Amino acid sequence: MTEIRLKRAYVAAEEADGYRILVDRLWPRGQTKEVLKLDRWAKGIAPSSELRKAWHHDADRFPEFAEHYRQELNQNPAVDEFLELVEVQPIVTLVYAAKNVEINHAMVLRDFLREQLTQ
Repeated sequence: MTEIRLKRAYVAAEEADGYRILVDRLWPRGQTKEVLKLDRWAKGIAPSSELRKAWHHDADRFPEFAEHYRQELNQNPAVDEFLELVEVQPIVTLVYAAKNVEINHAMVLRDFLREQLTQ
């Protein structure tokens, strides 16, 4: 089974990260392709701009955001292709730019992917 990890875009890439996928709709401020060392940019799997702006990284509204993001993922046609990409990799690191490492969309995506891959 694929191991799915999370890492901020502002933390140095490492060999142990495996297959690195940026899962933000927007490119991380101040970062270059060379620094990020990404294998893929999956902006189509990120939360919609409307959802991201409505949440505005408010910790109190995270459960509501997570529920809406999961609904988006369930209706997103890009998810099937993304799952196929992820399941063939031994290690995948979801790279995100959010400052908060305890509540962010990448966590919701990781948990969603884990559930899908175990079905």
